[in-house]
Amino acid sequence: MTEAAKTTIHVALVHFPVYNKLKEIVASSVTTLDVHDISRICRTFAVDTFYVVTPLKLQQDLVARIIGHWVEGYGAEYNPTRKEALLTCKVQDSVEDVTADLTERYGVAPRVVVTCARSFEQSVDYQSLRDELAGGGHFLFLFGTGWGLEKNLLLGADYILDPIEGLGDFNHLPVRSAISIIMDRLLSKK
Repeated sequence: MTEAAKTTIHVALVHFPVYNKLKEIVASSVTTLDVHDISRICRTFAVDTFYVVTPLKLQQDLVARIIGHWVEGYGAEYNPTRKEALLTCKVQDSVEDVTADLTERYGVAPRVVVTCARSFEQSVDYQSLRDELAGGGHFLFLFGTGWGLEKNLLLGADYILDPIEGLGDFNHLPVRSAISIIMDRLLSKK
């Protein structure tokens, strides 16, 4: 009998480097709703770690306060499911720090999957990525805030996932909605 391949999924919400609407590279602001909601999405789909990536110390402190309140403070008793969701949330300065953390934990660098609202020639479809995930390994999904991930993050990734396409030509989903849709397409039981 062979053992099923172990797959770990990690999600990083990247606030730097991302673009603003003028295509300038910026650090976007952390929103408290993203921290709460994406933690819950990650818990629902058994994501191992949810990283909030920002180099801004005040933003890191904000995330730490949110996590502390719900994991150790009054919120932990008041809402145990919120505590459970936030237990795997971590803050890191950079995508490189996230990759280093995962490499240290598993002894091998994760395969990086990026998302984008645009299609690329080398984009991978959902079924193909589902098949890759079924083969085991450690995967890090990068989700950009603002107006998307800086191009070098896209080009340096192992996979660029096909964009989510709606019925019209509008394509600017809130990041937490995109994460929900993508995790459902890739990780739900069929």
